[in-house]
Amino acid sequence: MKKVKLLALAAVVALAAALALAAGAANSAGRDIYPDPAQAKADLAAALKTAAATHKRILLDFGGNWCPDCQVLDLYFHDAKNRPILEANFILVHVNIGHMDANVDIAEKYEIPLRRGVPALAVLSEKGTLLYSQKGGEFEAMRSMESSTVTSFLVQWKLVQPGCSAVMVTC
Repeated sequence: MKKVKLLALAAVVALAAALALAAGAANSAGRDIYPDPAQAKADLAAALKTAAATHKRILLDFGGNWCPDCQVLDLYFHDAKNRPILEANFILVHVNIGHMDANVDIAEKYEIPLRRGVPALAVLSEKGTLLYSQKGGEFEAMRSMESSTVTSFLVQWKLVQPGCSAVMVTC
């Protein structure tokens, strides 16, 4: 009888642990990365000021909290390889596009065709000039891409410091 109770207790503990792990995974997949859509213009204005003062480029990330590929992109942005490149060279602005119905004007201004999917990125100079925008859904399938894809993008679009090579990750 004691053996049966121990097995039952072990099963309950195992089930509780499995549920806790599943809940943790679900929470991490549903993180709120993108602020309220109404905040985008103020965030962009603040980024322009900061970029001008710090001589960094602005990286606009168009997407939504509902988007699994956007979640993966954000995880890749902040992994051990990419975070230092991102923080040293860019001001990241998350632009919430709602369900493809918010901040459409900002997407159009920076030549992001939302119909091609998200996440989609635009790179601005420290003065706010558009340098590059993803027009073909390049990161739309981020779930099937590697973090190194983001590394290559960040290295390609970071501001090259005098005396540094554009291909150097840390310079």
